Amino acid sequence: MRNGGAVQRNESALIVRHAPREAAAAAIMTLHGGLEQSRRRARPWQLAALRMHPVLRAAASAASPDVLLGQVRYRYRGWNSGDPADDALRALDELQRLAGAVPTVLVGHSMGARAALRAAAHPLVRGVLALAPWCPPEDSAGHLDGVRLVVLHGDRDRVTPPGESADYVRRAREAGARAGLVTVRGGDHAMLRRSGDWHHATARIVTQMLRPDPGTEGLAAHAWAADGAITL
Repeated sequence: MRNGGAVQRNESALIVRHAPREAAAAAIMTLHGGLEQSRRRARPWQLAALRMHPVLRAAASAASPDVLLGQVRYRYRGWNSGDPADDALRALDELQRLAGAVPTVLVGHSMGARAALRAAAHPLVRGVLALAPWCPPEDSAGHLDGVRLVVLHGDRDRVTPPGESADYVRRAREAGARAGLVTVRGGDHAMLRRSGDWHHATARIVTQMLRPDPGTEGLAAHAWAADGAITL
């Protein structure tokens, strides 16, 4: 028993929202935000989880029918000592048992983006789209060699500092990641301001990340190029 109620340790960490009729060619997995510290149980009706539903729909709108869509089920609402990242790794292991070695894009918001970035060391992960991520300076980017990473961060975010995202992207590029930053002018932490632009960018970026060769067109390619920073 933990504070906030019992947690079922054998509960699946992967929630499948869409499973292709045939073998999956790829996968998209979302990770929602949370709190810095909390051992209360995470619930699907909490605002942080609901906020990711339109994001997953946006990503799905540009994906082919053979892409598996899922989300990570957290045990707890808080980051604590990295619990959501552990949950993400468990979900990726479950995905691999279910669908095989499918290339996977993680789409995380805030704390969920921090978890996605840490879980990017998993062999299934091809790319990470980090939305208003929590990127504290102590978090390493050294494991991101070869990973495709795009960070979307609003310049009016008062919860997670955009400057820390820019620093993380720089460190990721030094580690060998194909990484870039897109600044959403007027964007806030909750992605409510200019929500349509957040969702449209999500669809375009995830689609490119799932390509074997992402090519040279679109937001992601521009973010990966040059100094890795563009403004939306």
